Amino acid sequence: MYPNHLISQLISNWLDQYLPFNIDYLPEGSYLVGGTVRDILLKRQREYLDLDFIIPFNTIEIAQYLAKIYQTGFVILDKERRIARVVFPQITCDFAEQEGETIEVDLQRRDFTINAIAYSLKDAQICDPTEGIDDLMTRVIRMISVKNLKDDPLRLLRAYRQAAQLNLTIENQTRKSLRELAPELKKVAGERIKSELNYILLSLQSSYWLEMAWRDQILRDWLPSATDKKVLLLSEIDRIGELISVEFKTNIVSSIVLAKFALLLSYSLEQAKEELINLKASRCEIRSITVALEKLNKLKNFSKPLSIKDQYFLFLESQDSFVILCLLSLVYGYGELEIMSLLGRYFDLTDPIAHPKALVTGRDLLAGLQLTPGPLIGKLLTEIQIAHLEGIIQTKDESIIWARKFLKDQGDRLES
Repeated sequence: MYPNHLISQLISNWLDQYLPFNIDYLPEGSYLVGGTVRDILLKRQREYLDLDFIIPFNTIEIAQYLAKIYQTGFVILDKERRIARVVFPQITCDFAEQEGETIEVDLQRRDFTINAIAYSLKDAQICDPTEGIDDLMTRVIRMISVKNLKDDPLRLLRAYRQAAQLNLTIENQTRKSLRELAPELKKVAGERIKSELNYILLSLQSSYWLEMAWRDQILRDWLPSATDKKVLLLSEIDRIGELISVEFKTNIVSSIVLAKFALLLSYSLEQAKEELINLKASRCEIRSITVALEKLNKLKNFSKPLSIKDQYFLFLESQDSFVILCLLSLVYGYGELEIMSLLGRYFDLTDPIAHPKALVTGRDLLAGLQLTPGPLIGKLLTEIQIAHLEGIIQTKDESIIWARKFLKDQGDRLES
């Protein structure tokens, strides 16, 4: 790592390029702190920037004034602790009032040394009371104190998240303390746990650090159905996901994340749903995962290829859950050739089975067959679609004729 004056110059140059406001609007004793400083020193590029500042007084008033000057968004995040946010295009700036008499005291309250580095905006000096720069140089995450971790137990999970995101290691004594404090995570709100898990799962080193968190008992209370075997399969999802991405030239990151979540849940649909609700997963996430788990049984045994009709219903019923379903199926070893073939259909938007186009509408059937609206119309549309996929009918007129015969056959069958 560079000497302090070169580090200060590095941060100063970065601010000249990215800071969205003039620092003259901030008072003496204002600092850029935390993850922003850490990322600059790691030369980590981010698409959207979150900047954190410590101000000695009048935080909310200064942030509000900045928002007014630059005609941008403003929100008070914590009135009691005097924290406010100003939202610029592509950059969010959070302003917090200094806790304690000095910046050193404020930094000593933070989670890890690498996040306790500050840069003075007025005199361009580095403040590093916990020697976080040395830990960045050796790529180590080290706690500042056990008390700090206990004050906000989410910091336990954040250690693994930052190790995964930044490709760092967790110092031995810190990891020992994380294990000892693991039961404290029960006190954290589900949405905060879910947010950290999302960050981990989106990281390149996610499977390794989720496995480490599992070994350290960090996730036992939040993912009670996870097992050693399931956790070890996480890296297999990464491998298969990469294979699918390359084979079909597509981005399936969101499906990989949800497949990993699904892998760690209960085999019971009801229990899996309950675990997702406890984690405050969104309705869309719950639906995507539970549909994938529900359909997983359909792909367990490929003694013979699925019929066109079975494939049609599988695509129809799975919809956006289909890639998640395939990832789980491949991880469990259910019919690799068949599933890769189905994925080929799914990613081909012109495929008539995965993405069928209707020959007729419900209105066509009502007019052509003199029917009244009701559930029968939906059933007929489905049967016509299957007959079309099987090559029995090809046109709208043929569809009406086929539907009329289908209804007659059904009526004859009922009479007999």
